Amino acid sequence: MESVLITGASRGIGRAIAVELAARGHRVIATARDPQTLAGLPVDQRLRLDVTDQDTVDQAIRQAGEIDVLVSNAGTTVRAPLENVPLPEVDQLFQLNTLGALRVAQAVLPAMRERGAGRLVFVSSIQGRLVLPLIGPYGASKWALEALAETLAIETGHFGVKVSIVQPGAVSSGGAERAKVFLDENGPYAPLYAALGALRGEAVTPQDVAVTVAQTIERPDPPLRVPVGPPAEQALRARKEAPEDRPFLLTDINW
Repeated sequence: MESVLITGASRGIGRAIAVELAARGHRVIATARDPQTLAGLPVDQRLRLDVTDQDTVDQAIRQAGEIDVLVSNAGTTVRAPLENVPLPEVDQLFQLNTLGALRVAQAVLPAMRERGAGRLVFVSSIQGRLVLPLIGPYGASKWALEALAETLAIETGHFGVKVSIVQPGAVSSGGAERAKVFLDENGPYAPLYAALGALRGEAVTPQDVAVTVAQTIERPDPPLRVPVGPPAEQALRARKEAPEDRPFLLTDINW
């Protein structure tokens, strides 16, 4: 049994991960900006943790006790063309999706390093390895997250810390529907936005992601990158095999 702290556990993927890990007998510390949103979760602790606020991170880590595994899941997205996406929105994405993940990793790593054991699991996306139009800021935050995670794998591996990056494609978590949209319905990018759903491929469920995260935690020697489901595997394989002399388009994939 592992002691697992999950960020962003109030809904969607994070909540599904908390339920799955608790059902498997792990000690689960579920966290969210508002701990009241964690009501009903069958977990050991429900703590306030805002990944963009150092004080709440430090307090949650103290309250959690020994942490064997960090599941870094908190994140958000927007829909907008890069031509006019508000830069404060891009900054917020990086603060939450990228720097927030690093902030919590920094908080748990000293104890893991001293024990000579620990796991960091970052919930990323296939968009950490490829891009989709009108979701570019989110993709950029995930590319940056994966660069940080891979660096951590190199820097901390010899201390016994194992790092994994979980990469779902589209997920039926409601996140896309909740995303802020900065797009004129009569503007030049509107036709591209209308086609976005078809570009994203078949969706997996939050439970699919949760099972993948649980299996990754329970593997003695997990891989660095773990795609979730056949659509993600197909998209990432196609990206890897694509030539580098032009942009890679998901329309190149025969879903």
